[in-house]
Amino acid sequence: MNRDVGLTHIALTSKNIDASVRFYGEYANMKVVHERGIEPESTHVVWLSDQTRPFVIVLIESNQSAPAPGSFAHLGVGCESREALDKLCDRARKANILVREPVDSGYPAGYWAFIKDPDGHNLELSYGQEVGLTVANA
Repeated sequence: MNRDVGLTHIALTSKNIDASVRFYGEYANMKVVHERGIEPESTHVVWLSDQTRPFVIVLIESNQSAPAPGSFAHLGVGCESREALDKLCDRARKANILVREPVDSGYPAGYWAFIKDPDGHNLELSYGQEVGLTVANA
């Protein structure tokens, strides 16, 4: 049996889990790997993963308010290329969920933008941050 060691997840509240699952599928290439609480009187919970590492976003159904507008708190997702990031931003712009236009901040922040999920949480799309390489070389 494998045991989880290290950072495994982040948990966010969601007023509409189905909308959030669609959002993270479309913009972060994630899918549901675990789901519970579908029966009445249970809290609906899903785990989302892009299946590239043992890490999930846990969405917990709740009526809590979204974070304050303008918050810099965010989840980060690395994109394959600047072009892939730009395409996602175009889609987000049309859906009126683009929070911050793409900007190139140079090394180590790279090229990045913010979009908002259905509950108002920020998702950073980035290219060139080299988080994996930095961790591997630490």
